[in-house]
This record gives sequence, structure tokens and C-alpha cells, in this order.
Amino acid sequence: MSKRRVLVVDDDVNLSRLAGMILENSGKYEVMIVNQAVRALPAALQFRPDLMLLDVDMPGKDGGDLAREAANDSRLRDIPILFLTGLVSREEAGAGALERGGMTFLSKPAEPALLLATVARLAPPLLVA
Repeated sequence: MSKRRVLVVDDDVNLSRLAGMILENSGKYEVMIVNQAVRALPAALQFRPDLMLLDVDMPGKDGGDLAREAANDSRLRDIPILFLTGLVSREEAGAGALERGGMTFLSKPAEPALLLATVARLAPPLLVA
């Protein structure tokens, strides 16, 4: 079965592992985790993800910087991005993902069902014939 690929970029090792485990345990996603923002775009070029899950607040480059750089690279610009952040509270996001300016945000730590539903909406699982 083919799986969608998700690149998880977060300087918090524990939260990135948790997100990766949630996605991989669904059986629908292959995950690569990068814990240094400066390594994210080279990893994306190598891994070729169907979705990038980016932390907003990271040392060096933040998720917004990475999203802008990806948008300016013809090889990466069409990859959907989901921001995972502690800067958005669950109260602000409500029962789902927060949509602002064409971007999608989930508060950290994301509830597993909400993370899976949002990833599936942005990078739908492949249908197997």
C-alpha cells in the first residue's frame, strides 16, 4: 500500500516524535522527522513529502520562514503546509484547525484525531485499487 509522506519539522524532539507516531500508527503515512529548521528544506527536497508539518517558533528559522522559502522554490511550492504551534491556544482554534490567511494551524500538542483529520484533509490518503 502506498502511503502519503509527511515531513515533521519541530525543534521539540518529544512532540515531533509524538506527531510522527500518531501519523505512522494510522498506517496511512510515512514520516520523516527533522529537529533543526535549517535542515528542513534539504530534507524536503530529498524526501519529497505530500505535506509539511511545521512548528512556528523554532530557533534560527521559524515555520513562517520555511513556508516562504518553500513557496519560492518551484520543487516545493505545491506542498501543503500545516503549522503546529504553541502560539495558538485550543480556545482560539476551537474544535478544529485554525484557518488564517490561507494557512492552517493546530495548537500543540494536537489531539490525535484532530491531527489525523487535518492531515487527511490537506494530504488525502491514497486510494488503493
